[in-house]
Amino acid sequence: MEPRTFAREAIASIKETVGDGTAISALSGGVDSAVVTVLGHKALGKRLKVIFIDDGLMREGEPQEVKDAFAKLGIKVKVVNVKKRFFEALAGNTDPEDKRKAFRHTFYQVLGEAVKASGATFLLQGTIAADVIETKKGVKTQHNVLEQIGIDSESGYGFQALEPIKTLFKPDVRRVGRTVGLPKAFSERIPFPGPGLATRCLGEVTPKRVAIVRKACKIVEEETAKAKPFQAFAVLLEDRATGLKKNGRRAFGHIVVVRSVQSEDAMTADATKLTWPVLERIRDRILEACPTVTKVLYDLTGKPPSTIEYI
Repeated sequence: MEPRTFAREAIASIKETVGDGTAISALSGGVDSAVVTVLGHKALGKRLKVIFIDDGLMREGEPQEVKDAFAKLGIKVKVVNVKKRFFEALAGNTDPEDKRKAFRHTFYQVLGEAVKASGATFLLQGTIAADVIETKKGVKTQHNVLEQIGIDSESGYGFQALEPIKTLFKPDVRRVGRTVGLPKAFSERIPFPGPGLATRCLGEVTPKRVAIVRKACKIVEEETAKAKPFQAFAVLLEDRATGLKKNGRRAFGHIVVVRSVQSEDAMTADATKLTWPVLERIRDRILEACPTVTKVLYDLTGKPPSTIEYI
């Protein structure tokens, strides 16, 4: 794949498909949606409406960070605050696949409403090859895959989905991003799942539980940066474990798992060989930032037999 040729052809295809109409791009801040947004902007200019769905499941400070960064590229981003809807949709769900389905349905309901309000008939989204393959194989249903599981986006949600990079794996998506001028902070960013921190809360997804894993994920990303992992994050388990408070009294607290992997295309992965001092710093910072946590573990499992994310 020659990135300049791919970008040129993708831009031309978007122009031809949308014609004189308008489209919406669902920007999450991840490399895939960021690349698609820039391709769409180059193809359609102001006829591309860009929205960021603030579902309450993103990294710390991400909505404003993304809005500011894309403003510098001349791309206006509208932040849609729908945290309450997503937490209501996820309430009571503990099964991994049920949580993914609840997220996906809410996600596309919100997008369908945004498309209808704007008068657009097309939605640009950052589906990539790994999303399609894992969904078809039944490993897990990716939130941004519809056609492959028999859902018609037009009849179901009122728009036609365009997926200009669905034949690419992550390394090629990054090359295209660099080619079209995406800032390094986005083109080289570690992957972040579409359902966000909902994939890193085993058990029920609540604002309080998400707040814990959000703090822990930030610490893991910061402390593993020098190791340059493909992906690094924290997971909040559903189980609890006995621990001790600073006054020596018993506490029955949360368990956080640290996950860091090396991979090329997300289809296979190996655990990052983090040094003991790095692991100790991660442990100490998580315990300090998250007082309800009593155990911090490190996941050594590769893919396969594990997946990278936990749900």
